Amino acid sequence: MVCILKHKKDSNKTKRVQVTFTEEQWSLVERLRGVMGSDDAEIVRNIVLTWLAEKSVVAESVKKGITIEGHACGAESRKQQKSEK
Repeated sequence: MVCILKHKKDSNKTKRVQVTFTEEQWSLVERLRGVMGSDDAEIVRNIVLTWLAEKSVVAESVKKGITIEGHACGAESRKQQKSEK
């Protein structure tokens, strides 16, 4: 299963990163066109996010209750929300 995440292009809170690939690396990226996105940035972004999810970086961050875009996430946040009710 491949998860494709849509990116809000109008958001002011974005970070642009320039990356360099060898021809062999880019060939691998190109093979994912249409599967993980349609444009270069979308494909590379989805590769990175998929890798982070596979390595449990995303899950661990949520479990630790990090703040994403001004919103507390994770188990601690859910506990606090329940106790406030």
